Amino acid sequence: MRRAHFLSVAVLLVCTACSGGADSDSGESAKKAAANAAAVRAAIARTSADSARLDETIEMRSTDSHTTYVFVIAGAFDLAGDRGRLTVDLEDSGMDPVEQVFVDDTVYVRGSRAVGEGVWAAADRSEAQTRYFLRSPLNDPEHLLRQMKAMRQVTKEGEERVNDAPAVHYRGTIDHATATLRMTTKTRQGLDEMREELGDDVPVYADVWVDGKGRAVQVRLSYFGGTKAVTTMTLSDFGTPVEAEAPSAEEVVPVTAGEDVLLA
Repeated sequence: MRRAHFLSVAVLLVCTACSGGADSDSGESAKKAAANAAAVRAAIARTSADSARLDETIEMRSTDSHTTYVFVIAGAFDLAGDRGRLTVDLEDSGMDPVEQVFVDDTVYVRGSRAVGEGVWAAADRSEAQTRYFLRSPLNDPEHLLRQMKAMRQVTKEGEERVNDAPAVHYRGTIDHATATLRMTTKTRQGLDEMREELGDDVPVYADVWVDGKGRAVQVRLSYFGGTKAVTTMTLSDFGTPVEAEAPSAEEVVPVTAGEDVLLA
């Protein structure tokens, strides 16, 4: 959970006036990167204007552990209407899945160890924070897409298949501020210390796959600097109906944004 530094390279230009040379190449590369970044933002905007089925995995391994924890998240989400229903499962934990319902700026959570059995915890979506690197607050898919829109140094990696259809793969990085967006102070401090210890030369990679209709159909954030954190979200079945209704008031227990109402 540390570092994201990119080396600057000083280039000595030795060329004739008509030959272009390193400055010309650098300028062309910058134009391509800007065009690629614009294509990614447009694809995310198109995806964010629709509903879709979501399938997400979050893999985490700490520096002092050989165990990888895998969260599996699935459901349907109306990204344009800010409504969705997800289930969250911690693989091989023996725990029951946690249910989540997103309705506007409230997220309802049931099945968590932090609240009583059969009770829904209600948290403020816009105020929620995350305790884990590259895991969105309350597993909010729109938070992840917001981070992806900040990609920089974007290159086009070629065509691959996602959802059994061709998709163009774009790769870039996100900066430290974007990677730690809405993270708890304690977790951010730990990351800052690790970043200072190991240096700022391990990037957080960002990958987006764009289909033939110009939609982002898969996104991924990954980091491998001393610890491992990989979040991958695949979107499919665009236009799928989404049923997400708030539980009845008698079933709901309000919680503050700082409380962790999800799995450990």
